[in-house]
Amino acid sequence: MGSRDHHIDGRDAEQTGGRMEPRRGTDELAHGTMASWCVPGQGPPVICVHGAGVSSKHTLPLVEALSGRLEAWAVDLPGFGASTARDHAPTVAGLAEALLEWLRARGIARPCLLGLSLGAQVVAEAAVRAPDKVGSVVLAGPMVDPQARSLPVLAARLLLDGLREGPSVVVSGIADYRRAGALRVFRSWLASRDHRIEQVLPEIGQPALVLRGSRDPLCPGHWAEEVARLLPRGRLVTVPGRPHVLTATAPERVADLVHDFAREVVR
Repeated sequence: MGSRDHHIDGRDAEQTGGRMEPRRGTDELAHGTMASWCVPGQGPPVICVHGAGVSSKHTLPLVEALSGRLEAWAVDLPGFGASTARDHAPTVAGLAEALLEWLRARGIARPCLLGLSLGAQVVAEAAVRAPDKVGSVVLAGPMVDPQARSLPVLAARLLLDGLREGPSVVVSGIADYRRAGALRVFRSWLASRDHRIEQVLPEIGQPALVLRGSRDPLCPGHWAEEVARLLPRGRLVTVPGRPHVLTATAPERVADLVHDFAREVVR
């Protein structure tokens, strides 16, 4: 499994404006290293997993919005953001195993796993692979719509979504793509396209919440409804007027939904 390093970079979380600034940690795992950012809170931990090619920059706004309400984490999957990877061809299954290894290394028990885009696929796989280790799941903008599995269609929908996202989301996404490198980004999109989440969803026994922005071209309404239908214990909430990256464009609204869902699950 390799050695594991649980050090925290910098000082403990500091309070600013009534909220705690996320503190950074780095863990050495068999798959590489995983960087993470954490804020304290009550109730079950929420672990936020980013989409294809990008990093925790897209999920940190949600983590900050949950500060003081729920313990919340944003992770960089191996090979993305501030994390490193030993392999050069990411797969959804491999990323799910890395996430589960990280949970074991951190000693986090039965968290709520929240995945955005490709992260939703990773979270779904993790929930099925270790059902006794995952308490609940939130699938935000889950990929991939089986009716839009070709790369040209996915690329067109990605470009359309870019026009609907705020400038900060687009700029941070481009910076993440450059950091990860074109080949790894392309392979992460291939991994997302090739993964059949529709075959995994019926096996998820945990309570599940599906989130979708009403202006999300990557996760159209009919597909989000199908995702919720396939989940044995799933339900769908649509956030009006928002595009794909809900965790960055509607963090306060998503924080409210996740807080209520996570607390409800443990009652």
